[in-house]
Amino acid sequence: MKNIRIEIQMQFCSMEELSVDERELVEAAIKATDNSYAKYSHFHVGAALRLADGSIVIGANQENAAFPSGLCAERSAIFAAQSQKPHEAITMLAIAAKNSNGLMPDPISPCGACRQVMLEMEDRYQRPLEVLLYGTRGIYRVQSVKDLMPLIFVDSNMH
Repeated sequence: MKNIRIEIQMQFCSMEELSVDERELVEAAIKATDNSYAKYSHFHVGAALRLADGSIVIGANQENAAFPSGLCAERSAIFAAQSQKPHEAITMLAIAAKNSNGLMPDPISPCGACRQVMLEMEDRYQRPLEVLLYGTRGIYRVQSVKDLMPLIFVDSNMH
């Protein structure tokens, strides 16, 4: 038996170090937290994605008393974008969250289900999906969803 080491690489930066387009996307994700319906967890997540044509689509988590019926912000945004513009690749996704104390100081990371959906977008459009995870102390910049989920399962795994 041998050990296998998997490493990821990401950047940690401030808002000031982001490009104008990246800041715009992070600010849209922060604003999208206001659209969250989080009656049960009181954890409000906003996501904003940029499509290849430059347009921005937002999403926010939506909870429900029947917990499996809710939807995360990331998938909310992705599914909205795919419904409206299915031929436009998603090039970047920003995620922000807040609780009753305000915006989270440390970046939050997408759940496994959202990572799988994000990975499917990379596979579908054959291009990396850059991810910006916002926290008031700084932002993680990830070049590809594969860095968040290195042992991938995509269409080619089924053939």
